[in-house]
Amino acid sequence: SVEEIVEIGFDGYAIGGLSVGEEKSITYDMVELTCSLLPEERPRYLMGMGAPEDLVEGVIRGVDMFDCVLPTRCARTGELFTRFGKMNIKNARYAKDPRPVDPECSCYTCRNFSRAYLRHLFLSRELLSYWLNTIHNLHYYLILMEELREAIEQGRIEEFRRHFYSQRALPGQD
Repeated sequence: SVEEIVEIGFDGYAIGGLSVGEEKSITYDMVELTCSLLPEERPRYLMGMGAPEDLVEGVIRGVDMFDCVLPTRCARTGELFTRFGKMNIKNARYAKDPRPVDPECSCYTCRNFSRAYLRHLFLSRELLSYWLNTIHNLHYYLILMEELREAIEQGRIEEFRRHFYSQRALPGQD
């Protein structure tokens, strides 16, 4: 049980066995319950969950660390994360799109390459495509976590959550 594990006095705690098919609401409830039983002064690590929504919901419930292959796996399949949600760079509508993946993103990929070029690289199976997509996705995650930390420090985590989901709900954004 959690109580017995806490009695041992580990430096941190890993939470696993979740996100294996159950509904997200159940997963989040279990994360919240588990975190409530763990010491606040020790890091809490949630294994294997890594969608942007999972990071936001996990942090709100008390998780400190995550690991997940999702940013790199999605990069290899042409899926790029943006503040508006996922973008599939394979989509034909990007064939002549001169814009960066996200005009507000400061990553190397967005500063130097267009959606059209990234699509061309991906469809041509150029290895550079996987690198550039990965750079972008990991940068997106880095910024998301920085913004979450800042929101916690400023006591506005719920405001951050509302803004995060409102951006993803905007029609026609990509």
